[in-house]
Amino acid sequence: MAIFGFKKRKDEKLQQGAEMAKGLTDKKPIKRTSVVEGKTSQKTSTKVPAPKVSVPALHSDSASNTASVILRPRITEKSGVMSQNGVYTFEVTKNSNKALIAKAVTTLYKVVPTKISIINTPIRNVFVKGRRGTVAGIKKAVVTVKKGDKIDFV
Repeated sequence: MAIFGFKKRKDEKLQQGAEMAKGLTDKKPIKRTSVVEGKTSQKTSTKVPAPKVSVPALHSDSASNTASVILRPRITEKSGVMSQNGVYTFEVTKNSNKALIAKAVTTLYKVVPTKISIINTPIRNVFVKGRRGTVAGIKKAVVTVKKGDKIDFV
């Protein structure tokens, strides 16, 4: 959801940068007129192309970076019951996605996941012992593996 059009403007800037890199846009002169104390003057200037925008890669394909996507297994009472059915829960980094999580599970645990669900928990405000505080939000991944495959958290 784009609030106040920020995301839309960002996407337009990235698209313009990509077009500039490909050379699809051309330089057009811009005519500007200004009125100063009743006198009009025309100025022509050429549009300066924006610098090339390069999008950095978030993760490379090395095993260390894909393994660093998974922070730790999330071991709770509910996840213990779910693990008996082949469903495991992990805490993952904020910028991870399903493809990166799948690669990380295969490299770390040598198991191919069949289904991955991602849950973002928001930051919560709490009031403990008369003081205000926050509980950090996390990103969880619920990974389902084939029947018969198991993951050991040792």
